[in-house]
Amino acid sequence: MTGPTTDAPAVTAAALALGDDALVLSHRLGEWAGHAPVLEEEVALANIALDLLGQARILLSRVGDEDELAYLREERAFRNLQLVEQPGGDFAHTIARQLYFSTYQAFLYAELARTEGPFTALATKAVKEVDYHRDHAEQWTLRLGDGTVESHTRMQRAVDALWRYTGEMFQPIDGLTATHGTDWAALQASWDESIGETLRGATLTLPETPRSGAWTAGAGRQGLHTEPFGRMLAEMQHLHRSHPGASW
Repeated sequence: MTGPTTDAPAVTAAALALGDDALVLSHRLGEWAGHAPVLEEEVALANIALDLLGQARILLSRVGDEDELAYLREERAFRNLQLVEQPGGDFAHTIARQLYFSTYQAFLYAELARTEGPFTALATKAVKEVDYHRDHAEQWTLRLGDGTVESHTRMQRAVDALWRYTGEMFQPIDGLTATHGTDWAALQASWDESIGETLRGATLTLPETPRSGAWTAGAGRQGLHTEPFGRMLAEMQHLHRSHPGASW
């Protein structure tokens, strides 16, 4: 296993946050194996999940033993966004979750790739993967939103339900701000514009952004998670915890 690096604490914390995002969403997407609406989506969702898992391994290996971090940490030790831990629900919820997150990740990684810092190499490699993830989510959003009455209704319901978790993405991560100079306000503005364009193209209504007050959800970066996360984590860690010290 790759051991931890000598990164500064803020950089290590940033690697943990980004790594946990990728790990948790990878597992959520993997839950669609055998359940996707069409065979092509089995492959597409599995490939996205594997891309994210690869990112998670690189990031978590900067912090410590990647297996221990994935399978032996308690819930409060995870630093992922609450958005990525939300259940897939029906297919529309999975697509809305992916649209929100992959658009954020695409802008963030593009910026990290342009600036010199500890995450430049990772971002440079991952940015093409993330662009595909974003395009996949956008195409399905357009297809479902501007499809049948039923698909439009489900897609709008998913867009609305997950909106409350999106603000947490733009809470500054100190390790990125200090080393890459990440401009979180500019990142949010780019995200708002892109998401608005996609939803309008899909004939969906953009949820009202609570600009006058705090976002209504989001403390995953502080280790506070929603109820579904505990159940997901128990499932993800079950095999490893059932056979401590086993090799495969």
